Amino acid sequence: MTSKEISNGIIRAVAILLVSSLLLFFLFKVSTIILYCIISIVLSLLLSPFVSFLKKRLKLKNTLAVIITLLLAFLIISGFILSFTPLLLAQGEKLSLLDISSLEKNYHIVLQNITNYLDAHNINSRQLLENSKLTSFNSFEFIPNFINSFFNTIGNFSVGFASVLFITFFVLKERQSFYLKFEELIPEKQKVKVNNSINEIHHLLSRYFIGLLIQLTIIMILYFIVFLIFGVENPIIIALLCAIFNIIPYVGPIIASIVACILIMTSGIGSGADFTNDTIPTALYVLIGMSIVQIIDNNLSSPLIFSKSTNSHPLEIFLIILIAGILFGITGMIIAVPLYTSIKVIAKEFFPENKIIKLLTKNL
Repeated sequence: MTSKEISNGIIRAVAILLVSSLLLFFLFKVSTIILYCIISIVLSLLLSPFVSFLKKRLKLKNTLAVIITLLLAFLIISGFILSFTPLLLAQGEKLSLLDISSLEKNYHIVLQNITNYLDAHNINSRQLLENSKLTSFNSFEFIPNFINSFFNTIGNFSVGFASVLFITFFVLKERQSFYLKFEELIPEKQKVKVNNSINEIHHLLSRYFIGLLIQLTIIMILYFIVFLIFGVENPIIIALLCAIFNIIPYVGPIIASIVACILIMTSGIGSGADFTNDTIPTALYVLIGMSIVQIIDNNLSSPLIFSKSTNSHPLEIFLIILIAGILFGITGMIIAVPLYTSIKVIAKEFFPENKIIKLLTKNL
């Protein structure tokens, strides 16, 4: 091997790394838009049978059928979102009664009781509490900031919701023309492989999303039972909200637990319940109950959904979600499994003899 060949090899490797890095950076920047497109494609797959029904049975034109379908979907989703309105109004009313100085006083009383308990058992409470940074809360002014952040999130969700509906409209309306244009770009020799890949991806992702819906339903029911046992207000709405957070793999249940505890604590404001002796223990019991639900889910539901429905090993799925989370955050974690499954199907169809691909796709 000559020095010129070595130099060319190094330059080629650097160029590949640079292009890969730029591509990853670009994907990171547009990850939210990618998520919108994926949601729109999934939504179009779910709604396309209804569009076909309106066109065949009621003899409606394609555009009108799509508009009516999206209008019905909008009404259903809006009704679903509005079901949380009573909960939000109730929590807002509770927070309006919040006495920051009283809450801070109760917090320090609880902290002092914890300190006394630890000291009585010969545990260095000062160092332990300082390490946990529990003593760093000198004021509870973060609560209004949290509320502002929450409403900013609602605003961002509204933009995302409108974007998804807009993209879905054109995907449904121009689906056939999109497919024909895409087919024109495919070489004649590859058309069979591409069609096989599309059919297999559609099959696996249908199984995945149906399984995910079943999983969320099971989690919602179990959460509802937990909230009902401990007398939580609005149990069905909070259970539904916490179940939705489980769409985010691994991180979602933690967010759901935090949200549930916050809602329980704010519900205790102005109700006459003792914050230290009633509200906090209830929140802790609920947290334990939700942890048990997650243990059940992690050992029964999740392996079935993430592994069986996509024919992938649980460790493989875990690593993919972890990598996607590091690279693209929560958005990456949500789209990791569907995207990885699609890539595996395409790789198996086009590179069936590759040893690594054979190993990863042996169950497909």
